[in-house]
Amino acid sequence: MMRVRLKADGRIVEIMPNGAEKTLDHSDPASFVRQVRARCGLTQAAFAEKIEVPIETVRNWEQGKRQPRGPARALLKLIDNAPDAAFAALGGRRR
Repeated sequence: MMRVRLKADGRIVEIMPNGAEKTLDHSDPASFVRQVRARCGLTQAAFAEKIEVPIETVRNWEQGKRQPRGPARALLKLIDNAPDAAFAALGGRRR
């Protein structure tokens, strides 16, 4: 599980096992989506299925053709910070 901390200057940093801090960069949306998905260890298809969007959407985000907006961006940030909780909540949906 990833440990993160919000710094006073607004940066979000990941706390590494050795105690070092690594700043998480959200300035490049395509890179951010790739990082989130990679940390989850999912393929584009599996990630798209988990967050209930078409695979083309994830591809477009990762290629920089489109940027996640509003609720999608909030969901990605939640998955980045608390993937187990986010996927548990998404998996608990009833159709």
